[in-house]
Amino acid sequence: MKKIIAVSGMHCAHCAKAVEDALCAIDGISKAKVDLSKNSVTATMKTDVDDKLIIEAIAAKGFEAGEITIKEGLFF
Repeated sequence: MKKIIAVSGMHCAHCAKAVEDALCAIDGISKAKVDLSKNSVTATMKTDVDDKLIIEAIAAKGFEAGEITIKEGLFF
């Protein structure tokens, strides 16, 4: 499963790395990839992770999480 999270306030590669590292530190997230052009991050889950943990991790780095979209299946 993947969750696509809208994130506001990211402007550069340093911002992207901070968000990716924060999400990868959460148990259950195996990978996080920021797309600065879309102001979003895609988190790949090993197990389901509570959205509240994701929002808190992003906020702790100084950014604001918005809408979270869940994508399941082989093609997304």
